[in-house]
Amino acid sequence: MSFSPPPPPIFAGENYNIWAMKMKKYLQAHDLWNVVLNDTEPPPLRANLTIAQIRQHSEDTAKKNKAMSCLQSRVSDVIFTRIVACDSPKQAWDKLKEEFQWLDKTRQQQLINLRRDFENLRMKESETIKQYADRIMATINNIRLLGDEFSDQRVVEKVITTLPEKYESKISSLEDSRDLLAIRLTELINALYAQEQRRANRMEEHSEGVFQAKSRESSSSSSSYKGKKPWLEKKEKGKKDAAKKKFQPCAHCKKTTHLEKYCWHRPDIQCRSCKQLGHIEKVCKNKPKAQTQH
Repeated sequence: MSFSPPPPPIFAGENYNIWAMKMKKYLQAHDLWNVVLNDTEPPPLRANLTIAQIRQHSEDTAKKNKAMSCLQSRVSDVIFTRIVACDSPKQAWDKLKEEFQWLDKTRQQQLINLRRDFENLRMKESETIKQYADRIMATINNIRLLGDEFSDQRVVEKVITTLPEKYESKISSLEDSRDLLAIRLTELINALYAQEQRRANRMEEHSEGVFQAKSRESSSSSSSYKGKKPWLEKKEKGKKDAAKKKFQPCAHCKKTTHLEKYCWHRPDIQCRSCKQLGHIEKVCKNKPKAQTQH
């Protein structure tokens, strides 16, 4: 089956590195990239050539014009005016690269910063393995856009060495079953994700078990009061509430178990037993002692 890749977007002066990568693959798909890299003319025709050799020479000569046409058609009119004077696709490509790609010094600084970001990446305890992998790939893709080679194996090593302790058992299992130097990034992420899901399911089941146990305890506790009379339940509840409640220290006895107006030692209250002020009969110390019968 014939394959005709879609052309890259029109370059209008922004995101040059992305456009250049797409344009390069497009030219490679049409067997025109070597013409852009090497600004050479095919050798002149010799005598006594076969029809196939003449046809090949004609195709090699036409490649230069085809590559030039591809470049001119994938830039805006404003950008086209900057390469219209170029005689070869290599000159046009180099012209665009010189004008729109970052200066080498700036590019190198960007690469240094991105590599530093990559080295400092660590998985957070609150992150999932998918979220961490997305953060790593975002940094790596920016590095690759600047033209720096970055192998998938280096990414795998980064993931393995920066995972939290909870993933150690899975890493050890993978080391026992296969060579981690040959494992693919997607395979590693999927294996870790599967373990993450199993752990989440176990935690959910444990939480449900704890909830059900507490529900049973609550049900058992409430059933113990079913045989009691309503007034008794209310009285017991009132005692519990009173025992828990605290008041300001009483001005008369300094205790915090009652309000001041209910204190047994108020100065305006009269004892029924000794008829003295300052206490009630219940706490009276002057009560006549009961006589012992002989």
